[in-house]
Order: sequence, then C-alpha cells, then structure tokens
Amino acid sequence: MTPIWRSTLTLAGAATLSLGMAHAQSPELSDPPAIEGEVVADHGSHTIRMGIGLSETSPQYISSRYFGDILEQRTDGRITVNVFPNSQLGDDVQMMEMLQTGTLDMTYPSSSAATTYVSELAAFDLPFLLPSREAAIAVMHSEVAQGMLDAFEDTGIKALTFSENGYRQLSNSARPVTSPQDVAGLDVRGLTVRTMENPVHLAIWEALGANPTPMAFGELFSAMEQGVVDGQENPWSTILTSNFNEVQDYGTETRHVYTPFIMMMSERTWNRLDPAYQALVQEAARQSAEYEIQLSAEYDDWSRSQLEERGMQITRLDDEQIAAFQEAVQPVYEEWSPRIGEDLIAEIQAIANAVQ
Repeated sequence: MTPIWRSTLTLAGAATLSLGMAHAQSPELSDPPAIEGEVVADHGSHTIRMGIGLSETSPQYISSRYFGDILEQRTDGRITVNVFPNSQLGDDVQMMEMLQTGTLDMTYPSSSAATTYVSELAAFDLPFLLPSREAAIAVMHSEVAQGMLDAFEDTGIKALTFSENGYRQLSNSARPVTSPQDVAGLDVRGLTVRTMENPVHLAIWEALGANPTPMAFGELFSAMEQGVVDGQENPWSTILTSNFNEVQDYGTETRHVYTPFIMMMSERTWNRLDPAYQALVQEAARQSAEYEIQLSAEYDDWSRSQLEERGMQITRLDDEQIAAFQEAVQPVYEEWSPRIGEDLIAEIQAIANAVQ
C-alpha cells in the first residue's frame, strides 16, 4: 500500500526539501525502514494532533512523520497523525500540560522537561553520566528506563518510548570556551546561558560560574539575537536546524549532558483507542524511535561540520579539558545524587560501564 501523507512529498523528499529551505545541503540520511505487518482491523477513525519543539529539518520531525506513516498504512488511513513543529502549540511544559487536559494528543519533549512528573528522569541530567552514545542507548533500552516510562501512570500522560535528543553542546556569542574559567569569566563577566527550567541544569551552569537563565525554547533565538542571553546548550543538530549559528559565533563540544526525548500520548487519547490500536501505537512509537536514534547519529557529526562551514568557531575539548569540566561540576553530584537516588545512579553507571 502507498504511504498516506498530507502532501505529495515522500518522507525522504520532505527531509531534503526542508533542509534545502534552511539553505543546507541534505545529509545522507537513512531512508525510513519498510513498513511491515498486517492492517489492523477497523476500530474506528482517529486524527491525532502531535506537537513538537523542533523544526521540520530535525530527526525528531522526520521520525514523527514516519510514526504517522506506520499508523496510516497499517489502519488503511483510519488513524492519521498531524505533526505541528517549531513549538507552534507551546513549549515542552505547556504541551505536556495539554496532554493532561486532553487538549493535545501527543508530544515529544526532552526528558529534562518531564522531571516534575517523574523525578527519576533527573538522572539523565547529571553531567558526564553517560560516556558514549552506545552507553546511552543501552540505558534507554534497559529495564531501568522502562520503569521511568511506567512511572508516568496516573499523571494523565502515557509515556511510550525513549529516543535520542543527544549530547548537549555549548554555544555563545561572547568568546571561545576551552575551560570552566572561560565560562565563569574571571576577568570579564560570566556567560549568561539559557537553560531549560530544570534544577539540575541550573546547578551545572552555576557550578561552572555562568549565569543560567531558564527560558522557553521558542523564545531562545530572539533572546540571543537581542543579547538577552549570551548562549545556550543543545545538540549540534538542534543548533543547526534552529539556525542558532546566525546569532552564535562560538561552539564548544562539551558533551556535558546526554538527554533523551520521550514520545508521549495523552491518557485520554490512549484510553479512547481500542486495545488493538493501542498495541499498534506502541509498536509504531518504538519503530519510529529507533529510526530517530539512527537519524540523530547521522545528523550530529554532519551538523557540526555544517555549523563550521557557516562560520561558527567550534572548539573540540581534549581529555584533559573535559576532566577540568568534570571536576568543576562535582558539586552537582554531591547535591543531587541523594535526591535522585544513589542506587539508581549506580545502576545506570553499571549499565553504561558494561558497554565500554
């Protein structure tokens, strides 16, 4: 059966066009996996509204479209998914609140924005906890992570699966950063760095001597353009697809935090679905998450090189420089390990270390 889209573009074509609109040559992204499985019996028709924070050029958007394609194809078009990118429907916090009230069907926030619902998710915000992508993926596929998803029960949110937001990197418009001292600015003022409204992230940048400033993602570009904040921290792909290089001269590959995305559905929407549809939604979520993780890996290095081609000066830290950042943020562990759970952190570290 031909995939059903609300445009004449194929998924790969949509990605290429979106990147072209952003004045970028398309990376060689993997095509979406073939959709397999029988068509599910008719259990009614549903239109699902899904809001995401990132742009049409992002792996998150491309994989969300693939999620919709799976549902449409395997229900003969009875389930359709309309994806609203660019924080059109609100920021992560607002959209999760909309899930609770049933005014939005799905969203795809960073785990960092969801710690108010499941406090254990704050483990992912600890600096330098996950030393590699392979370690991070192993943790996301673990029983520990499944327990975090299950903990959303009775919050009004059905958490479906984790995927990759990725390693967060620092960018700013003030100066190159090679050490914590460059963040703190011993001879000049410390950097004003936008963060999410997340207490562990705030603690990280306070420990580094910055002035952390919580702010909705949708407001960030204008704030940097107007000089309200010096910089921000996000994965390279987010920095590129959001065109932050237009207002940020310097980047530093700090890899200070690895955060996943969580694909979520309103419990009200979930409960309206027949169990056969629920099983299909869960399966499609996992398949699209695997695709998103693959796209994210392909996109990350390409995004960094694209940012450099567009004039961003990017500093790659060596092991000694990373160690200086790790030492500077140790107070974050001292403060937050007892709150998050030392046993949980140890379990995550054991999973990560087994991959190394």
